[in-house]
Amino acid sequence: MKSYLKEIKQHPLFAGINPEDLSAMLDCLGYYTRSYKKGEIIILSEETVKCVGIILRGKVHMVKENDDGTQTLLVHMHQGELFGETFACGSNRSSRVTFWAASSSHVLFLPFYKILHICTNACIFHHRLVENMVRLLCDKNVQLMEKVEVSSRRTLRDKIITYLRLQAERQRTTTFTIPLGRTELAEYLCADRSSLSRELKKMEEDGLISYHKNHFILGEKSS
Repeated sequence: MKSYLKEIKQHPLFAGINPEDLSAMLDCLGYYTRSYKKGEIIILSEETVKCVGIILRGKVHMVKENDDGTQTLLVHMHQGELFGETFACGSNRSSRVTFWAASSSHVLFLPFYKILHICTNACIFHHRLVENMVRLLCDKNVQLMEKVEVSSRRTLRDKIITYLRLQAERQRTTTFTIPLGRTELAEYLCADRSSLSRELKKMEEDGLISYHKNHFILGEKSS
């Protein structure tokens, strides 16, 4: 845990909490950590979720498994982000999605019940912790709304443009790098990789975008 204290101190969930109180706070909450290899399942769909996960190192994907056996990438999460909080705080704690490690990852888990309820020691950080958690839940809802916005577009081209515009807005520049590889982007857009590659080439030919691997530039015609 000592090797990750810097990352934990800087995490938005612990904003406004005295760094000197961090170790005592984590002990009070009953934290634990786990490491995962790339491709390893962290939380399986229908599994009961009791803890909030914080990605200390690596990347985690939230994936919806479809009836035909395919998967849809809902949210891509990286170091510093939370996952599982939507299910851990609900009345029904069964996960509706699967979370798996998109790279070698290390995760800090905190029991949600202990975050939400003030302990018998009346730790002074609890109220701030709850405020921070609510803020992060709102941020995750924004990510899911972006997914709905992209998925609601009728054509693959419109989905790509919408996704790229959202990335440009988030990074406040028309020249940016997306966090998804080509296969991951295809899953996010609910398309196969070959169709995505063909459409990207056509969009470049039409002057909508320029790109190299994960680096994109939005053209004037795309605005």
